[in-house]
Amino acid sequence: MKPTDFRHHHRLRVRWAEVDMQKIVFNPHYLAYFDCAISDYWRALAMPYTAAMQRLGGDIFLRKTAVEFNASAEMDDRLDIGLRCDRIGTSSMTFVGGIFRGDRLLTAGELVYVFADPATQTSRPVPAPLRALIEAYEAGQPVTQVQTGDWAALGDAARALRTAVFIEEQGIARADEWDEADATAVHAVVTNLLGMPVATGRLLQQAPGEGRIGRMAVDRALRGSGVGRQLIQALQQAAFERGDRRIVLSAQRSAEGFYQRLGYVPEGAPYDEVGIAHIGMARSFENL
Repeated sequence: MKPTDFRHHHRLRVRWAEVDMQKIVFNPHYLAYFDCAISDYWRALAMPYTAAMQRLGGDIFLRKTAVEFNASAEMDDRLDIGLRCDRIGTSSMTFVGGIFRGDRLLTAGELVYVFADPATQTSRPVPAPLRALIEAYEAGQPVTQVQTGDWAALGDAARALRTAVFIEEQGIARADEWDEADATAVHAVVTNLLGMPVATGRLLQQAPGEGRIGRMAVDRALRGSGVGRQLIQALQQAAFERGDRRIVLSAQRSAEGFYQRLGYVPEGAPYDEVGIAHIGMARSFENL
């Protein structure tokens, strides 16, 4: 078993509380490491777990685990947990994992989950959309798609995401969220292979040759998963194709680093907008 045997990797650092009197990781924590990798696996599939399970009409329960210990991890070790779905049966899913320090396999594991009714915990067949999503991911295929269009085409999905992120999560007043610009903007929505919208944003015409990206909303479970980058790239492409050579945006200070990694630089002093700290940012480009 090698790290290259896995598409999905979850990395963590051993904490003091996970080490026992022998100065090595106490054995139950290895199962917790695999559990962290499983949680991150759903994120890699662009699948907000709770909402997805409700959509699929079930939930996933652990049925069996097997762990083989080859060597011990110690405090401050940086570990790489590789994970893959090895088999999907009628109602069960078997995951195989390895915990590595560098290229050395410390622990191997097998975890069998059952898709079941959440109330009775009786097994149900793995839904075809979930099966297809997992198989696509393990085959190296994309697990999201981006649509760009007008409010008539994408408004329902964009509205649901913006309501969840801006109004319900961040407490922005409804009157401050909705404006007439939605009717003329280019909108983008990222959906997963279950058909669930997971990110949205819009592009306005700021001035001739200059676009403005705004209303960037990403499902909270998928922040840091790459869907925000995918969304920005789609909006940038739409701006470039209509002739824009510069894009400006108003970034929440908590997201400033995200935009900087995409080539945007701060402009002017920070300011407050709807009770949240913001800063203006911009990027010029000749090609994408």
